[in-house]
Amino acid sequence: MAQLSDDCFAFGGPLLGIEEAQTLILQRVAPLGGEEAVPLAEAAGRVLARPLLARTPLPPFFNSAVDGYAFRHADLNPDGETRLRLAGRVAAGEAASPLAPGTAARIFTGAPMPEGADTVMMQEDARTEGEALLLPPGLKPGSNARPAGEDIAQGAEALPEGSRLRAMEIGLAAALGHATLPVRPKLRVGIFSTGDELAEPGAALGPAQTFDSNRFTLMALAARLPCAVSDLGILPDDRDATARALRDAASRHDLLLSSGGVSTGEEDHVRAAVEAAGRLVFWRLALKPGRPAAMGVVDGTPMVGLPGNPVAAVVTFLHLARPLILRLAGARPEILPRFAASSRFSYRKKSGRREYVRVALRSGEAGLQAEKFPREGAGLLSSLTLSDAFAELQEGVTEVSPGDALAVLPFSSLF
Repeated sequence: MAQLSDDCFAFGGPLLGIEEAQTLILQRVAPLGGEEAVPLAEAAGRVLARPLLARTPLPPFFNSAVDGYAFRHADLNPDGETRLRLAGRVAAGEAASPLAPGTAARIFTGAPMPEGADTVMMQEDARTEGEALLLPPGLKPGSNARPAGEDIAQGAEALPEGSRLRAMEIGLAAALGHATLPVRPKLRVGIFSTGDELAEPGAALGPAQTFDSNRFTLMALAARLPCAVSDLGILPDDRDATARALRDAASRHDLLLSSGGVSTGEEDHVRAAVEAAGRLVFWRLALKPGRPAAMGVVDGTPMVGLPGNPVAAVVTFLHLARPLILRLAGARPEILPRFAASSRFSYRKKSGRREYVRVALRSGEAGLQAEKFPREGAGLLSSLTLSDAFAELQEGVTEVSPGDALAVLPFSSLF
């Protein structure tokens, strides 16, 4: 359970930059403790609780990297063709007999090198005549052979603490003989929406209601991270009821996420409820879309209040909630992936804030190109389904013209 002081996020400035917010999280939030062992088949997406050491060298023995012929490099004629007697065959999984000087062994990829052999000639570069092997000159010692520990030495750190376990990390752990991995417990994240104007999908809509979409978007985003997600439903527009719900949820979760109700309007009750149940440090981020975002603490449990507009909720989740989740889960910091593209649109923005523009990506002769979604508005859900990426416009940028270089954050790597 996260136990934070009420003022751990305290910030007194008017607008907080994205990097400042993320630095504040890294400096003032400690990862949760705990460790559990999980089988390899269940480890995907989890966070490694301590460094993983190599129990054996990788590869575990000297072996051939190709199908070919193994021999002693000292037997080669440096000035012309070499003729060696074929005296053995070694397949993968078989033990190899020692190799006498002046002889060679047929060998296959992954098979152990015979004692005495140190070099392999690829089969397509060699010739045979009966029981003789003919080798051209010029091969370097140790060619096409993999020494034991070439990849990772025995006892070395194979994976650092805090690694998020992807297919590659799990495969490496398996190659080193680990059947289970020590991981951090999943972060318990409770997610709710706020507002009497919201209805559950599938229910009957009232005359002034819309279906709640943000909650399901945020649950799907959090589920891709090392989280156990709880659906806390829709809270009413009532400060006291919201405060009671927050206290109850805080006792059962490590982090609370909400959308809507964190601005300064009379009907924005989440801010008042958090102030009643704990402490709210209202962060006005230098960000578009997504400036009205809040961060607070309820009975030691951190809470992030995201904007109610769907696109703004997604943008602030990526830059505020995501790094906080990774920090609490004990994961190493991760930079959101960015690719280079050229603009196919004109756009003007204010200085001093970061903006994320929805774009479709096209591949052309000049490389990757970004075309802006034709309509504005942080409430346009279709702008996310019909776009491929966010174009990131830095604080100092005030104008974008066709052909300008852009950094884009592709949805395929974010969601």
